[in-house]
Amino acid sequence: MEHPLDNPIWNALLTGNQPLAIGDELARVFPRDVGAFAGLAGYSPQAFARLHELAPVGAPTILFTAEPISLPMGWQQRLHRELLQLVYPHPEAPAVDSHNLVALEEQHIPAMLALTALTSPGPFLDRTIVFGGYYGVFQDGQLVAMTGQRLQPSPYTEISAVCTHPAHLGHGYANQLVRHQIGRILAAGRTPFLHVYEDNLPAYPLYLKLGFQLRKRMHVYVLEKQVP
Repeated sequence: MEHPLDNPIWNALLTGNQPLAIGDELARVFPRDVGAFAGLAGYSPQAFARLHELAPVGAPTILFTAEPISLPMGWQQRLHRELLQLVYPHPEAPAVDSHNLVALEEQHIPAMLALTALTSPGPFLDRTIVFGGYYGVFQDGQLVAMTGQRLQPSPYTEISAVCTHPAHLGHGYANQLVRHQIGRILAAGRTPFLHVYEDNLPAYPLYLKLGFQLRKRMHVYVLEKQVP
């Protein structure tokens, strides 16, 4: 059987993120103000044709795949990179002091959009917050670091949007926030995982230090549908 993390977006849209899913048995997507991620049951021409119907014109569509894929007509490839998939295999979370962490809610969305626009941790849109579980650190009323949860391919939960304002690096905020997320995910009876580029320093070494282990080298595709 295919491991659920070999096709994480599709399996998330079938299980933990199913309430957000748009599509059918061939292709599913998230609402465009939540995320540009798309999942395919397989990489057949029929599945890509259905995704073509679901995808907007002039906007990115993001796939995570276990192996390189061939694109059919009707798609332009904007990006193809190798992506590391890490899993936290331990039953206990690392210790963390969370007294200064603030649960982020709708009133914090402008600050979250500003921070992610500055730091580029991955796509973050007007309603990405509905993935849930976002926490941040504030200094003098400014959001300076945050992270949250994203894909939920049961029984796994992805840690995402790990970012720190460049003027506030070196205080261990990312370390603290990721530790906190690990604890929350384990407490919910799920297994933490995340995706990172191998050259993303110091994030990748931090995740290894916290106990994450490489599960698989994945592929990320950013596509744009073409119309006649």
